[in-house]
Amino acid sequence: MSRTLNVVRLQLINKQTFIWVPLIVLAAATVVSILIYAMIPGGEAKYGGGGQAPLWVFFAVGMSAMTLTFPFSQAMSITRREFFTGTLITAVLGSAFMGVLFLIGGGIELLTNGWGINGYVFYLPWLWEAGALGAFTVYFTLALFFFVVGFTGATIYKSWGPVVLTVASVGLALVLVGLVFLVTRLELWGDVAATIMNLGALGLALWGLVAVAVLSLVSFLAFRRAKP
Repeated sequence: MSRTLNVVRLQLINKQTFIWVPLIVLAAATVVSILIYAMIPGGEAKYGGGGQAPLWVFFAVGMSAMTLTFPFSQAMSITRREFFTGTLITAVLGSAFMGVLFLIGGGIELLTNGWGINGYVFYLPWLWEAGALGAFTVYFTLALFFFVVGFTGATIYKSWGPVVLTVASVGLALVLVGLVFLVTRLELWGDVAATIMNLGALGLALWGLVAVAVLSLVSFLAFRRAKP
């Protein structure tokens, strides 16, 4: 366990990747969103998706955690299992940190009536309908999901190269397009929308954690063949 925690310390040596870059993107997205809200006339509530910007950063963080740190870890005689486990622990900690920041931002917006202009970046009613814990779960899951997607893609690249990664990406895109085509032809969009509304943001987040578990398993199986 101590060697696994050393991997967490190793990942956090470069604090720019896990901490400062997401914070800068979050601050910039918040400021830009507030400025845009201030330019919109009328006193009605204004909502936007600018707060999701730092969550996408975790996709790049997941890739760099594999491509930049893994070769160095092998030079330190860290086993693949220890590196994989320690990296996922780091991702969980980073995602939890991001979830807490979003809760703080939502609290500030409630106290200040949306930064004084009735504009909201963090407090999106649909995401908060299950309460603060539900909102935290949503933000935590999104950050962790993007990280694992990036990490899995980088793992496939390091294991089998760009051709296999490209084929896998195209195959996944075709599957998604096929599902959209099937739902459209069967006229099931009403049922899909009803299911999403019934699940709510928290329900979707919990299913997102299932997707994270599946991707982690795929990544772990591919990681055994990864080349430093």
